[in-house]
Amino acid sequence: MSAGPSSVTALDLDRPWDLHPQVAVRPEPFGALLYHFGTRQLIFLKDRGLLHVLQALAAAPTARAACTAVDADTGNTSRYGGALASLARSSILVERTPAA
Repeated sequence: MSAGPSSVTALDLDRPWDLHPQVAVRPEPFGALLYHFGTRQLIFLKDRGLLHVLQALAAAPTARAACTAVDADTGNTSRYGGALASLARSSILVERTPAA
């Protein structure tokens, strides 16, 4: 994984993304808690659908594929994309580099 840029304004859904290795996810009834051990940032995720997208990122070839895998509604893909971009700006997500 590469270090994601903290100045991400729009996340390219057609690239592979993953949770930063220092991020822990704890599912909760309201969504999830995301904690970044490096920055000590705690994020309350209030969308179970977005939680499912985050969980699907590691196995998906792209962020768009992860969105599609959990929700076939393409209208939600742009909403998820905005949320993922926000998480990338917070260094919760990093762009995954291709395996050598």
